[in-house]
Amino acid sequence: MIFFTTLAGAAQGLLLVLVGIQFSVQWRLAQAPQALFTVGAAVILVLSAIGLVAATFHLGRPMRAWRSAAMWRTSWLSREVIVLPTFMAAVAVWGGLHWLGTPSTAAAIIAAVLALLLYLCTGMIYAAVKAIKEWATPMTPVNYALLGLSSGLLLSTALTAWLAPHFTPLLAKLTLGAIVVSAATRGATLWRNLRLVPTTTTQTAIGVRHPKINQKAQGAMGGSFNTREFFHGKTPQAVQTIRWSAVVLGFAIPASVLLITHGASSAILLALLFIVQWIGLLAERWSFFAEGQHPQNLYYRSRS
Repeated sequence: MIFFTTLAGAAQGLLLVLVGIQFSVQWRLAQAPQALFTVGAAVILVLSAIGLVAATFHLGRPMRAWRSAAMWRTSWLSREVIVLPTFMAAVAVWGGLHWLGTPSTAAAIIAAVLALLLYLCTGMIYAAVKAIKEWATPMTPVNYALLGLSSGLLLSTALTAWLAPHFTPLLAKLTLGAIVVSAATRGATLWRNLRLVPTTTTQTAIGVRHPKINQKAQGAMGGSFNTREFFHGKTPQAVQTIRWSAVVLGFAIPASVLLITHGASSAILLALLFIVQWIGLLAERWSFFAEGQHPQNLYYRSRS
């Protein structure tokens, strides 16, 4: 899921940027080669496809992945499973029309709406889990959308530096702004999570009111499904290292480079910067999942 959400998020963000460029061309505010849209559509489809394949590996039985769409009436996961291939099909049509030289406003709008809807579905999968307070907040889908948009904007700067350089300075400024805003919202979420008071504690779990209780063993001699699926197993020091890696690679370095260069960089350098940011977003997404305090970890966190 870490690979899927970061890759698909960047693809959605890139689509939204390219749709914005298409509208600016149609309104005669700028000019852009058709190759920008056809190559962009191909990049979006490749990133989405890689993310989709990666996502199947978190399923218990990947061969039955098609069943995940059955509960679309109540499950945000099922809705995501439906929206993602629909989004990819819409992008393929949109890119194909550009390749044929007949760009369509309707196709662009449909693809953009599906991109936004996919952000919502992905974020709500976790925001709807009320048992995990760290995720159950409207900030979860907001962060997913803003981080994906900042990643897609950075990717678009590399793409335009190659195919339409006159767009790059403006996109670099927009990317810098998106990184700052996404860092602020993610930081606000972390601040909120640190101030949360857990509903279930060791005291309430075992019915003992003593203020200081230390768990010495989990009641088993080795790992189990619970320890593998609901707890990351990392030390607090490792969690902090990963969290700071997300800050440095995902936000600080990209923002600093864009601020210094003002987007006046080669396509290769901007592409490398996108990879650096993506690695940082992998760390950020891992931290997001690690923040979730599952009540069952009161019993399985410690090992004898």
